[in-house]
Amino acid sequence: MAYWPHLYLLFFILIIWGLEKRFPKVMERAEENLLIIVISSIMLVSFGQVIARYGFNTGWDAALEFNTIAFSWLILLGMSYGIKTSLHLGVDIVLNAVPRPIAKGLSLFGAAAAMLYGLILLDSTWLAMLGVDVRGGAIEYWSKMFRIGIGSEELRYPAFIQEWFGVRPRVQRWIVLVILPISLALLSYRSLQAFINIARGKRDMLISGHEAQDLVKENQNALKD
Repeated sequence: MAYWPHLYLLFFILIIWGLEKRFPKVMERAEENLLIIVISSIMLVSFGQVIARYGFNTGWDAALEFNTIAFSWLILLGMSYGIKTSLHLGVDIVLNAVPRPIAKGLSLFGAAAAMLYGLILLDSTWLAMLGVDVRGGAIEYWSKMFRIGIGSEELRYPAFIQEWFGVRPRVQRWIVLVILPISLALLSYRSLQAFINIARGKRDMLISGHEAQDLVKENQNALKD
């Protein structure tokens, strides 16, 4: 298997790391805005389909495939963003019941497990060094789609794009699937960041805390007022 996708992903992560060090606020807003754009596109296409279907008895043939792909992008990008911002839900009853050093150790284990999970899904061939008979992963699957060049089911380029660049009508599947290796690389990177921050005491746990309980306490007398 070619290793150039690995190098590109490593270069991508290094660029993300450098930009976040240099422009932390800008990168944070950029990541949030990307998720907002994906969510907004799903809403706009869905709303447009309802108007087109029931108002004009027409519609976009690729709407379902587009929304399915966009929703998968939202989930895959949300994995790393949730770890970065401690938005993932989890059961913290054990972490709150044990002494702080043990809770820190469990949080470190969780971050390490999340990073390992991302790396295995990204490319499991490295497990062969541990004697595990396994192969495949997101990189290999994406590389296969890139070599084959198969198109999507319904997504098609606009006519002017086809004329200007001489491309095939259907959007290549490797383009819509490029989010797979990128998101898993980001998941591993964010998990590593969380591991380092927990080890340094800058972060308590991988999952979200008690924001819901805090909000309830803050607003428990709101109805009385």
